[in-house]
Amino acid sequence: MPDSKVTMTSSRPYLVRAFNEWILDNDCTPYIVVDAGVQGVQVPTEHVANGQIVLNISPGAVRGLVIGNGALEFSARFGGVPMQVFIPLQAVMAVYAKENGEGMVFGSEPGSPDPDDDGTGGSSGSQGGSERPTGRPTLKVVK
Repeated sequence: MPDSKVTMTSSRPYLVRAFNEWILDNDCTPYIVVDAGVQGVQVPTEHVANGQIVLNISPGAVRGLVIGNGALEFSARFGGVPMQVFIPLQAVMAVYAKENGEGMVFGSEPGSPDPDDDGTGGSSGSQGGSERPTGRPTLKVVK
């Protein structure tokens, strides 16, 4: 093996695209769970609960869905009001099928900010260390 470490891009955009396609191919409805507190997230704030929002991203619910390598965006109507939604991919916490809950919950990836990171560089006072959060990660399913 070579001694140099190869830096890889985030796998999250590839996984979100793949799970979205897989869910649609199985005639199910793809939903995403988004951390609405991540910097750059543009979602209807009136539908945010406990800092999260669950969005239906099926072709019948959204228009112009683009899952790029940095962000997911689309236009949709919320309460009859059109809105352009923009979600940096590090804010996507999970993608799953509405009908059976099958999908994936995302953890943190090396080199990308944690979903609970507010973009300020953290307040733990660490000097660029690689401290890991303690405790078990949890995901609350909001219906």
